[in-house]
Amino acid sequence: MAATHDKERELTREISQQVETSVPGTEVLAVELLGPDRICVFIDHPQGVDHALCARVTGVLDPFRRTYGIDVSSPGSERPLRKPEHFRSVVGRRAAVRTAQEIGGRKRFRGEVVAADERSVRLAAGSDELIEIPYDSIVRGNLIATPESR
Repeated sequence: MAATHDKERELTREISQQVETSVPGTEVLAVELLGPDRICVFIDHPQGVDHALCARVTGVLDPFRRTYGIDVSSPGSERPLRKPEHFRSVVGRRAAVRTAQEIGGRKRFRGEVVAADERSVRLAAGSDELIEIPYDSIVRGNLIATPESR
């Protein structure tokens, strides 16, 4: 499983560099392996994500199509969260986070994002439980959609 997440991080770095250079204003939020030969690239743009932008990004990713089938997607209501700036932008909202290593005997956390600095995010995971999660241990992070955000 660790190899999968390492591969996702490597692909995110490579794809981000290519997309963000070729399509100004576009941010690659996350790259997720859907199988051994399929990836999903989550993107965002200040003017929003539409079919034309997804098609343009797919074209930029042609070199990766030799190895992977590629889906390009908007972030949706359960927006991927991976970087410090992603978590800072959602302080006060609920998120789900999965880690590679156990923290306090667990790898899965759900709670309100109460703080995010350069090294870690802090979640209020219960009435009196505050969990600090280093970014380098996060393998998945997403907003938890609320009825009004759908």
